Amino acid sequence: MIATSNSSVRSILDKAIAGQRISCHEALVLLQSADLSALGQAAQAVTKRLHPENYRTYNIDRNINYTNVCTAVCDFCAFYRTPKSDEGYVLDRQELLEKIQETVDLGGNQILMQGGLHPHFKLEWYEELLGDIKSRFPNVNVHGFSPPELHHFTKVNKLSIETVLGRLKQAGLGSIPGGGAEILVDRVRSAITRGKVMTDDWLNVMRVWHEMGGISSATMMFGHAETLAERIEHLDRLRSLQDQTQGFTAFICWTFQPENTQMSHIPPSGSFEYLKTQAVARLFLDNIPNIQSSWVTQGLKIGQLALLFGANDMGSLMLEENVVAEAGTVHFLTLDQIRDAISELGYIPRQRDVFYHLLDEAFEQKAVEANRANQPIEKRLTNLGPLIDK
Repeated sequence: MIATSNSSVRSILDKAIAGQRISCHEALVLLQSADLSALGQAAQAVTKRLHPENYRTYNIDRNINYTNVCTAVCDFCAFYRTPKSDEGYVLDRQELLEKIQETVDLGGNQILMQGGLHPHFKLEWYEELLGDIKSRFPNVNVHGFSPPELHHFTKVNKLSIETVLGRLKQAGLGSIPGGGAEILVDRVRSAITRGKVMTDDWLNVMRVWHEMGGISSATMMFGHAETLAERIEHLDRLRSLQDQTQGFTAFICWTFQPENTQMSHIPPSGSFEYLKTQAVARLFLDNIPNIQSSWVTQGLKIGQLALLFGANDMGSLMLEENVVAEAGTVHFLTLDQIRDAISELGYIPRQRDVFYHLLDEAFEQKAVEANRANQPIEKRLTNLGPLIDK
């Protein structure tokens, strides 16, 4: 039994720990509670039940933003540029391939590839991009194109989402990231963005992909225009879809980073709110197996603490990250720091792939040695220099 002075909260936590599904109302009661310790203990208990193993995981990948040109207007985004902006770019294909090569050299087996909603590129352009990547790096998983991008492709090409996803899968798309979810409530989406996919279409992209046998992650960016009840509504939409498809492998949440955005007047949510929300997500999302820490937005210590508040995965080394960095939040960790954060909590650090399968230990050790030799944190800061300067 969890120790808390609130009998209602204690009853809900005990129910979740026992493996019973909690309702939206019960989740809201938890989110309204200030008893962070009790929520964390309960989330940790659920995590240990789902993941009794003596290790905690991480992966090595790179977030490659192939373009920042975007027709959507998102008040929370400091990264995008309008199609007429002289700061817009499309990454040179050779440079993109070189970034993947560097990722492979440092032990990565995946790239996270996302961009803006470019108004001119046809589906053939993306098929060629995937073909170039897979022909040179057949063993690298492309975790690419968020639901807003994929929905945008249907509009530009006048094709169904089934056709778009089928063709991209054939060209080499391996899995889909959960980006662009923010809060899956149309009231919130209408308040913070224009020209971007709404809730039902975001979910439908994922539904169709899952029905094709594909996997994806799910995300939530919170701490802006939403209410606590709308955070729970977001989680409920994810849980309901997962009941139908079982295609989500992991959930990741993070706090809105307001600096350099049109919503900079909103006070940033702190680590208390982050840990509380992640803990409630672990208790509520009983059908999504993995929760990732968001050290990229929270920093090393809170990212580590997240492993005691429902997370079983430290997330990615992330050799490059541009979108959050553009909003002024720049946390970078070395591979040794990530592994040490896991070890300090009494777990064995293990590298995994997108399916959460552990990689061969010899491969893992080679990645550790390569990262130590190449000092990747300095390389990442070099890559992000222009963004940091802004």
